[in-house]
Amino acid sequence: MSGSAPKPAVELARGNSVRFPNESAEYRRAREQLLTEEIELRRHIERVAELRRALPPGGAATKNYEFEGEGGKATLSDLFGDKQTLVIYSYMFGPQREAPCPMCTSFMSTWEAKLPDVEQRVAFVFTARSPIARLIAAKKARGWTRHRIYSDASGDYTRDYVSAEDADAPGYNVFTRRDGSIRHFWSGEMGPSTADPGQDPRGAPDIDPLWTILDTTPEGRGMDWYPRLSY
Repeated sequence: MSGSAPKPAVELARGNSVRFPNESAEYRRAREQLLTEEIELRRHIERVAELRRALPPGGAATKNYEFEGEGGKATLSDLFGDKQTLVIYSYMFGPQREAPCPMCTSFMSTWEAKLPDVEQRVAFVFTARSPIARLIAAKKARGWTRHRIYSDASGDYTRDYVSAEDADAPGYNVFTRRDGSIRHFWSGEMGPSTADPGQDPRGAPDIDPLWTILDTTPEGRGMDWYPRLSY
């Protein structure tokens, strides 16, 4: 890859030769302006990813967190398998819920087919506060076969890394294991307190393609609907 500075986004956009049947000059001018912003967005996403990768070491995970999976008990260290990086997605399915959170379920269903690809690079597991038998039953009901699910029965992990109040809340945490030390690397920290007016709380970039797809449509994300567990 060349070390030279990239061309200005506006210059790349002007060089775009894509045209569609019967489009107006007005449409093409507006589309060129939008393409400039899309190129800038791509570059900003990469800058953010670079900053994330350059974070200093996070706090050491010194507690002996224990989980229960489909194959029995496991520690935080066990969840890494043979990988140096571990992603844990905490989904909203605590004992007080009759059914899993539809939004968490939507995320997890999207990721089902991608897990083999992800796990070439990192370990990826899922945890919730309900007993493991309940989590297994819900997994089978969804037809999932690739998710590695674990119960955080004691809530120790959840209270430290998801919700200090042990609320039924989602969480996305990344840990590293280097030189025998397990450390927290990154967590999604965007939520209600960082939300912009008129928007649902969300992170950036979105980890669910659902929103990315809707953002390419004139309907957009909308505010009058929600993913369902069945249709």
